[in-house]
Amino acid sequence: MNVPVEFYLALSGVVFLIGLVGVLVRRNIIIILLSIELMLNATNINFVAFSSYLGNLAGQVFVFFALTVAAAEVAVGLAIIIALYRHHESINVDDFSLLKW
Repeated sequence: MNVPVEFYLALSGVVFLIGLVGVLVRRNIIIILLSIELMLNATNINFVAFSSYLGNLAGQVFVFFALTVAAAEVAVGLAIIIALYRHHESINVDDFSLLKW
């Protein structure tokens, strides 16, 4: 029972759209970072879908490395959020219009 690649592409498009709306609409920096992760996961779904469709493992290997970089990105992003919160006592993006200390 094979699922057509179009279903994976549709799922990926919906997940990417949810992430894009989250980045554009929300003002909480943690929600924005989570929305960016959703967009990265949508591209990972595409890589795995095409890798399976073409019978090539290169896409799945690329997803493995993309997830590793995303984990490092989250660690650095959370460190920046903690530093900003300690200085401004807010995680609202509108409060960071000028990043002067």
